[in-house]
Amino acid sequence: QVQLVESGGGLVQAGGSLNLTCVFSGGGISMYMLAWFRQAPGKERLFVAAVGWNWSRTYYADSVKGRFTISRDSAKNTVYLRMNNLKPEDTAVYYCAADYRRVGDFRTPTYEYWGQGTQVTVSS
Repeated sequence: QVQLVESGGGLVQAGGSLNLTCVFSGGGISMYMLAWFRQAPGKERLFVAAVGWNWSRTYYADSVKGRFTISRDSAKNTVYLRMNNLKPEDTAVYYCAADYRRVGDFRTPTYEYWGQGTQVTVSS
């Protein structure tokens, strides 16, 4: 059974940076599409970034492109989200997600496995 555990959230001022970490267990991480989503109070869960399982291609929401970087370390079974130049509108609970050999639609939150989430709060 795949399990995902996120960490690294916190409170940061606008313009600051945070590194989120998601530790993957229970399978071969290299065979999974891995993604980060976020959900603000009262809002739907939205795609942030993803890294593919086949060619490790990366994908980003327009709102974070150029500021966030997703990466995967297969040796450590870990996926990261580096967040720079944070804005108050980035405030949300951030979730790590995984889906076995997923192709195509990486933006829809229909991934099979989810972490418990980590809170990111950006003050103005």
